[in-house]
Amino acid sequence: MTDMDGVWAALGGDPALPSRVSTVVRDGVLDARLPVRELARTCVGVCALAAAELGARRAGLGEVPRVRLDDGAVGTAFVSERHLLVDGRAPVNFAPLSRFWRTADGWVRTHANYPHHRERLLSALGVSGAEVPAVEAVLAERSAREVEEAVYAAGGLAVALRTPREWAAHEQARAVAARPLIQHERLDTAHARVLPLLPSAEAPLSPAAGIRVLDLTRVIAGPVATRTLALLGADVLRVDPPGMPEILDQHADTGFGKRSATLDLAADARAFETLLAEADVVVTGYRPGALNRFGLSAEALVERRPGLIVAQLSAWGADGPWAGRRGFDSLVQVATGIAAVEGTAERPGALPAQALDHGTGYLLAAAVLRALTEQAEQGYSRVVRLSLARTAAWLTDGIERAPGESGAPCAPDAWLAERDSPLGRLRYALSPVSFEGGPGDWARPPGRWGADEARWR
Repeated sequence: MTDMDGVWAALGGDPALPSRVSTVVRDGVLDARLPVRELARTCVGVCALAAAELGARRAGLGEVPRVRLDDGAVGTAFVSERHLLVDGRAPVNFAPLSRFWRTADGWVRTHANYPHHRERLLSALGVSGAEVPAVEAVLAERSAREVEEAVYAAGGLAVALRTPREWAAHEQARAVAARPLIQHERLDTAHARVLPLLPSAEAPLSPAAGIRVLDLTRVIAGPVATRTLALLGADVLRVDPPGMPEILDQHADTGFGKRSATLDLAADARAFETLLAEADVVVTGYRPGALNRFGLSAEALVERRPGLIVAQLSAWGADGPWAGRRGFDSLVQVATGIAAVEGTAERPGALPAQALDHGTGYLLAAAVLRALTEQAEQGYSRVVRLSLARTAAWLTDGIERAPGESGAPCAPDAWLAERDSPLGRLRYALSPVSFEGGPGDWARPPGRWGADEARWR
């Protein structure tokens, strides 16, 4: 069984369908000590196959369209944030205080891209101002684990470097390993969803046309999932708290095809309920339990909106002592031993892409698409859950490297496009999700963050 066969089976798919997927091999794509290219191919492949399957069902096609994976398109999309240009300006993907630091006994990595995270980091370290030398001096005198705990206690983000063996002995690693890569469950007995047929001659085939997706995610993995659903025709409305603007470049990279609104969930509960009443899918990317006080647990959402699909994403998983901690791809790499594997004796390393984010994003989109297909046959509200830490465990222990492959050179420009937008002239990576008759680009570029009304079209 190939990796794609295994993940497709985990999604509940027909075991005959992975034979519809073909791959164009290219050299020099996502090279790493760990099988990153194989992870990327599999995640994009099952997403495209799930889209083709749903599209075939809705268009009344006799067979599922063929899926064509191209290593060049996949590799380019997995670093889409690095290819982005806004009016010719390259993005800043990591702030000065988001980096590795040497400590008294090892290494720690911090994440301080958002102002509130930077302030909490500096407060925990007792540093005034944001000068790198001052932070270096403080961290050099403290242990990595001490820094990790102190910064997290202050609401910031810092993770000590661990080897794979050290992570395997951690209680959080055991909690993560006990869960499947893709968790899914049925919550009620709602009627089967009636998805209107798509015109068979429609070009392109848009499997998610007419599906309303409420996007409560931030940064990369969740927005990649909803960006993909938007590519496939879904009406995606991203909703953020009004006082927490998204970083401009991240919004520009992952906002394609969506609308962006702000909503205070506490003060505007009625407005949210109006949105929920007509939503088909809700995607959340906050810490497990963080939204429960707003009545946004999966169970509460389904109780108020029977037939809903809830897709939940987290950094560390839903169980274990770290379940409630904030996290990002770079920090999960450090905790799980990936940074140690990809580094040297002198310094930790990193994957050639934020592959946990991008890979999990495509898996999440695939899980939603498969849930829509199954729901049309069987009914039930459905919940799917994924985490960056579980994807990391799959990368380190569950994927086989493709032996001795060689192919054509990779030229990323072939998978880049340009267009005007309210944010300026954008250069961006095209989606790698490709199947016969499917869309090749998003219907609309990203607009300004928070500029849309919090209502469905």
